[in-house]
Amino acid sequence: MTQSVIPVNLPQNAYEIALASDSLDRLGAWIKSLHLGHKVMLVSNPTVFGYYGKRAIASLETAGFEVHLHLFNDGEAYKTLDSVAQLYDKALAAGLERNSTFIALGGGVVGDMTGFAAATWLRGIGFIQIPTTLLAMVDASIGGKTGVNHPQGKNLIGAFYQPRLVLIDPTVLQTLPEREFRAGIAEVIKYGVIWDAGLFRQLEDARHLANPSHLSNPLLHEILMRSCQAKAEVVGQDEKEAGLRAILNYGHTIGHAVESLTGYTELLHGEGVAIGMVAASRLAVALNLWSAEDDARQTQVIEKAGLPTRIPEGVEIEAIIAKLQTDKKVKDGRVRFVLPTRIGNATVSDRVDNELIRDTLTQLQPLTVNR
Repeated sequence: MTQSVIPVNLPQNAYEIALASDSLDRLGAWIKSLHLGHKVMLVSNPTVFGYYGKRAIASLETAGFEVHLHLFNDGEAYKTLDSVAQLYDKALAAGLERNSTFIALGGGVVGDMTGFAAATWLRGIGFIQIPTTLLAMVDASIGGKTGVNHPQGKNLIGAFYQPRLVLIDPTVLQTLPEREFRAGIAEVIKYGVIWDAGLFRQLEDARHLANPSHLSNPLLHEILMRSCQAKAEVVGQDEKEAGLRAILNYGHTIGHAVESLTGYTELLHGEGVAIGMVAASRLAVALNLWSAEDDARQTQVIEKAGLPTRIPEGVEIEAIIAKLQTDKKVKDGRVRFVLPTRIGNATVSDRVDNELIRDTLTQLQPLTVNR
């Protein structure tokens, strides 16, 4: 069995990312080693819990934990303060104390809401991430960003709150829908573009990226390990996005706007990020920050992963530009974009004016077919 332990080195909140097949069955032992309280709340959604909930509970109870359960409804549309309030009610009824722990078993939505609840319940209790989607494994579960959506924008309500442990079991990806897997590959591509040129070359060399069954176990482990390492290295240098960490938002500025304008129902998060990366890449070419050749390389990998590269039909360019003003990265009224400079490196710029955004988005409008 291949196992990797990746440290997230933070001055006050250091923790580990444990990556190992079938580690879900050893969940209780992993948590027991952290010397937390005996009461835990397992938080999931009905779909994920149906696959893996009983295994997680059995492992926890075998290790001596008193396990309580709360299930969120599936989907980004339920990532709200109302949903978190329901978890607060359950925590109160279960008598969770300051040495108790919330355990998030699921994708990014479950992890974000559970982490935000952990950050705010009794002013902060233990929190553990067990991501079950590729996107959550390589991105959402690492780094301590927690939160919920506001009707006017994604993740506008939140807190930085680090987990005590991230436990990644790659075998759970066997039940992940293919479209969800592709959405996760978008974040992997992001790490290759902004941080790890070697990872990007591995993605270029891979024959298939769109179907998880076509990836060998060693390649999947390498993708997971290098992606987690990339995020851990960035977060370790900038925990609360004072500078460097902003590059992790590559593709997210326009991606979030498009997700919001489609009501979080038409696009998966990774699909929005893919569109956003294409847009940011074209902006970088227009600003002479990176080459048309690198832009083409990125587009080819995104297309190989079966991800979208154009704006969905019905989404107006002017609506996207207006939505950008509500982005968390706006500073002094100017939208700050993460733009690539070469494969493996990126910068943050507020030099992007609305006219350039408009021209770039026009290039990404849906193709029309003459009938």
